[in-house]
Amino acid sequence: MQAIILAAGMGRRLKDLTKDNTKCMIKVNGTTLIERMLRQLDVLNLSNIILVVGYKSKELIDFISKLDIKTSIQYLSNDIYYKTNNIYSLYLARKYLLKEDTLLLESDIIFEDSVLKKLIDDPYPSLALVAKYESWMDGTVVTIDEKYNILSFLDKKHFQFEDIKDYYKTVNIYKFSRSFSNTHYVPFLEAYSKALGNNEYYEQVLKVITLLDKPEIKAAVLGDESWYEIDDVQDLDIAESIFTLSADDKLSSFQRRYGGYWRYPNLIDFCYLVNPFYPTQKLLNEIKANFERLISDYPSGININSMLAAKNFGLIEENVVVGNGAAELIKSLMEKQVGNIGIPLPTFEEYPNRISKEKIIPFFPANKDYSYTFNDLIKFFGDKNISTLLLINPDNPSGNYIYKSDVLKLASWTSEKGIKFVVDESFVDFAETSESETLLTDDILRSFPKMVVIKSISKSYGVPGLRLGLLASYDTGLINRIKKDVSIWNINSFAEFYLQICEKYQNDYTNAIKDFKSARKEFYINLKQIKNLRVIPSHANYILCEVKGSMSATEISKLLLDKHKILVKDLSTKNGFNGEYIRIAVKRPEENMKLVDALKLLL
Repeated sequence: MQAIILAAGMGRRLKDLTKDNTKCMIKVNGTTLIERMLRQLDVLNLSNIILVVGYKSKELIDFISKLDIKTSIQYLSNDIYYKTNNIYSLYLARKYLLKEDTLLLESDIIFEDSVLKKLIDDPYPSLALVAKYESWMDGTVVTIDEKYNILSFLDKKHFQFEDIKDYYKTVNIYKFSRSFSNTHYVPFLEAYSKALGNNEYYEQVLKVITLLDKPEIKAAVLGDESWYEIDDVQDLDIAESIFTLSADDKLSSFQRRYGGYWRYPNLIDFCYLVNPFYPTQKLLNEIKANFERLISDYPSGININSMLAAKNFGLIEENVVVGNGAAELIKSLMEKQVGNIGIPLPTFEEYPNRISKEKIIPFFPANKDYSYTFNDLIKFFGDKNISTLLLINPDNPSGNYIYKSDVLKLASWTSEKGIKFVVDESFVDFAETSESETLLTDDILRSFPKMVVIKSISKSYGVPGLRLGLLASYDTGLINRIKKDVSIWNINSFAEFYLQICEKYQNDYTNAIKDFKSARKEFYINLKQIKNLRVIPSHANYILCEVKGSMSATEISKLLLDKHKILVKDLSTKNGFNGEYIRIAVKRPEENMKLVDALKLLL
């Protein structure tokens, strides 16, 4: 078996990165794509590697010549690379295809060793390597049947986004048998090139071949194997996070992203916190039905959207400001604080990070569950010089919860003391109660005019991509200052439309919360069965766990990501912890069990 690598292209979409070098000379974590690929091929005992070069060919050949590659390398030059496409590069190598079985690769992809192993170990002689199509992918798309026959290579005209569940993306790695090349591919390649020219893609030939009664090529579908095609700087950035040099680097790389994990199709995110049972498909379909209008029209300004948020929660418009996520409102609120602020720790660090450390009066619970009551807070802060008290309820990451009746006692105490009371109830809907525990009622807000209530709609309603949050208070001066502080168009049209329609789906939301609580209970029971894991009861959509035994929280987080493609929250650097803790989001039962099984293997 031999390998043919197509490496003649210019890689224009990478702009300055390919100004002086061809695309395959791009470095991922310090190693060029071509070096990585050649070393992966070099261990396969191939007879030969044929490299079709073009743009910056001299620089590429000079670089390869300095590598310690044992397999023989031959070069073919596409001298008209600037006006041809990869069909011409493969056409130049056609005589080699006729000689023996061939691995065909494009030079702008990065993959783990198991990808090639899957192709080589498969007994079928001619294969196109494919992966489940994701909506962000570019390039050649195919459909296959249950026997892995390739039914079609889709062109742009026949591509339908509503059918993407049935689509597969070609990985741009193929295995051609000598027989297939002689009887099918090369004859059609020569005919296609002669008839339609050289500014095409070699996959077009495969498209024609699949129309035959016996095309003699099937699909091999990747599962968890990692690969990535690098076409632009974002692709490069993502590839560097996937193919890191160490598990340490991988974890820190993922942590720095703060989301965007849809570009990692096999990753299960137990780090970021949403409602896994909401929104319903019907609600999503209503948004989809209005997509074109929403994307082309301006949203309303902040006053209108604050009115919509007020309407949904039965509040007065003047007392509400809507935010681009709760984070925008937290930033504005905290930067306007005067005096010291009392904060139970550990907590959601978006609050303390927005003020100077000198202003923080911390309260540390005196137990390893990091639980506390309203009496604990009153006792501790009673003689402290604070102008504001912060309560995140349920708290993040502990899941500690103070019931509404006791929160109101705390509100009365702060009111008597002249202390501003900030309550973040982003997770309150998940609390294990039979009654509504929200403070977002006009009666309560009117009774405590110095109280501020914040809610992340993104988290409890499962729409973090919309970036929605609200802040409510009878302190209209504060409300108006925040409205002036944020942009007039601080939320987009999709978020506004969601606020317009969400009321009619309230019953669905209520049922989703019931489903969630059931899933959390089951998840908690299963986690408690894991050796060396102390599981702390939670009223939120996450569970705090202490890692016992010889392994640290960081080590378990690294292994979960590196070996199982599961991301959890490592709390080792979080202020207020004494011990090794991780925070785990509650997801759907089937995903929860994948994490349970992974933890059982590691702990």
